[in-house]
Amino acid sequence: MRFLIAPNAYKGTFTALEAVELIQEVLMELRPSSINSCQAVADGGDGTCALLANSLGLERIECLSLNAIGQPIPGFYAWEPSSKTAFLDVSTCSGLGVLPTYAREPSLASTFVTGILIQHAIQKGAKHLILGLGGSATIDLGAGILQALGFLFLDQNGREIPAFSPEFLKRSRHIQRPLRLPEVSFTCLCDVRNPFFGPKGAVPIFGPQKGVKEAEIEATEVSTADFVDLLQRKSSNRVLDQPGFGAAGGIAFGLAQFFPCQLEFGAPYFFEQVNLEEKVRQADWILTGEGQYDAQSEEGKACFELRQLAHEHGKKIALIASGKEGHASGFDAVLELPPLDFSDPAYKKKALEQFQGLLREAISTGLFD
Repeated sequence: MRFLIAPNAYKGTFTALEAVELIQEVLMELRPSSINSCQAVADGGDGTCALLANSLGLERIECLSLNAIGQPIPGFYAWEPSSKTAFLDVSTCSGLGVLPTYAREPSLASTFVTGILIQHAIQKGAKHLILGLGGSATIDLGAGILQALGFLFLDQNGREIPAFSPEFLKRSRHIQRPLRLPEVSFTCLCDVRNPFFGPKGAVPIFGPQKGVKEAEIEATEVSTADFVDLLQRKSSNRVLDQPGFGAAGGIAFGLAQFFPCQLEFGAPYFFEQVNLEEKVRQADWILTGEGQYDAQSEEGKACFELRQLAHEHGKKIALIASGKEGHASGFDAVLELPPLDFSDPAYKKKALEQFQGLLREAISTGLFD
């Protein structure tokens, strides 16, 4: 029996690479004669570029940066010298995961810190930047990145507004472009299809998890709409809203006003880069999973896209995830994880035991025979 072990991250419990190791351990224990191929997967969510760099064996470049509210933290990106391409995740420095919960303040949070990494890569010679958009703590339409690349944002009195200034978007009235733009292009990877504006847009859907209070949603939408108008008046591209621009607080929307910027849905891009289709062809069973499988998973998440790829090639695929919705999503087998109590200090240990216990039971009862 040939298995392809290809899980996504289990947010809050295991990374995708850790999940690979957990599955591999059980298979080696109970199915020692099986042939196992391993490829952790991602879809534009938190950590996509880091995982892609790991899969491709790219050089990791360390550099100092800040978090989304300006506190010093280490940063990094991956470097592919032959194509002069840098791979970096917005979540590395501008992410929710590096901010304490009490510090989530989207009117203050800035992508300037991701811009520091981008500027470092440009100085190294980068001509193309791959940005993983998942996990962002910001809703600044990439204004901070633009600042790091030489743009100035001025208030009504013509004074420069520094990064990490409260109500940055609302206070911005004028933009000064740098005399010469860096000669770079961007590919932005996302795992959602939400536009920036509208009832399914960045502010009403993703704003609350970034710290936008219910009473602030309407005012935040007004500020972002005014800021987009400001960007478009200074742009020669005048790019309009489209599906995916709601990811990461509109980073791709802002960058596209001034730079060549391609928006890609992360799962197909990731699959192509790691030659996942060939690995699927060689497997009998594919084992995938994520922390919670729900309706959003079928909007381009890695597990759903992998299920489609598996069935295109007549292969069986099992999902290991919490949530009931996976049972009706066409997987050949669903191993439903019980819900976790994240307030329990031992929740990670329990998650590991439940994860491996569920897989052991499935194998012992002949699921994959």
